[in-house]
Amino acid sequence: MSFTIIKKLPPMEEIIQAIPLSQKNLSQIQTDRQEIKNIIEGKDPRLILVIGPCSAWPKPAVLEYAKKLSQLNQKVKAQLKLIMRTYIQKPRTIKGWTGPVNQPDPFGSPDIEAGIRYARELMINVIELGLPIADEALFTHNAKGFMELLSWVAIGARSAEDQEHRIFASAIDTPVGLKNPTHGSLTVGVHSVVAAQHPHVAVFDGYEVQTDGNPHAHLVLRGSNKMPNYSITHLEEVQKHMAVHQVQHPAVIIDASHDNCIVNGKKNHNQQPHIVLEVLNSLKNRPDLKNLVKGFMIESFLKDGCQAIDKQTIDLQGLSITDPCLGWEKTEAFLLQLKDILNA
Repeated sequence: MSFTIIKKLPPMEEIIQAIPLSQKNLSQIQTDRQEIKNIIEGKDPRLILVIGPCSAWPKPAVLEYAKKLSQLNQKVKAQLKLIMRTYIQKPRTIKGWTGPVNQPDPFGSPDIEAGIRYARELMINVIELGLPIADEALFTHNAKGFMELLSWVAIGARSAEDQEHRIFASAIDTPVGLKNPTHGSLTVGVHSVVAAQHPHVAVFDGYEVQTDGNPHAHLVLRGSNKMPNYSITHLEEVQKHMAVHQVQHPAVIIDASHDNCIVNGKKNHNQQPHIVLEVLNSLKNRPDLKNLVKGFMIESFLKDGCQAIDKQTIDLQGLSITDPCLGWEKTEAFLLQLKDILNA
């Protein structure tokens, strides 16, 4: 193999001990996971809403957002199960910043040890505010430092066809949403869910193991090829594939961002609330599909839009450096509107 050793990383157990999770927070995570499972199984009528910054940087702004979301959660928790995005690892189509877990300072050199410490501390700080958290499982070799903290896990569009990610999803006891691939095939998207729900023989930590399968694996529709895929027609196709494969607890979460919010060839983050309301309205006369759609995903931060990673002009007050996000004022107004609609 061709690489240069930079430094030896400390054992993950050492970092976990240095930044521990309290028993109180561990119990909270277990409760949150069970509530999300209950929603997927249809035992809890609330909608899941995975919401928060596209990427969890910088820490002060992310924590300020978390405090606001925690306060808003008290007003909407009877209708919505809020799960905050604390996305520390970012897939890139070609190249670019891969998130704070690899490079906690986007203007500095990559530093994985510092990134792991940054990410674990940030995640625990958010949990301490009373919020369940979500992340995308991109670098599965780093999972040991974070999996105990997560109440919901995403497998991204670029990873969902990868066998290692499917096996990883099959091995975890956390609800996991697998996105449809970027090329858009709903058949392949459902195949990813089926693979995650079934057991596999694999190698973990030097052991040959058999995974249990994850009965709470579900599909996330994120659009494809700059086109949306949340229409009734798309949902009917997903429902048909899931029935053929006898998917346990058939469930879909609709990502209102990414290709689902592209307008005239360009992503429009302000479309996200409209997409959620459009879907809910279209499901009014389709109880079968209404039972299939268990929630939504929204990219939201303190400030509206996004910015380039430019040291001279960087705004550190909650403006995304990756995908554009819905600003806080719009987010708060929408969630309160959504609460009233669901409560009607």
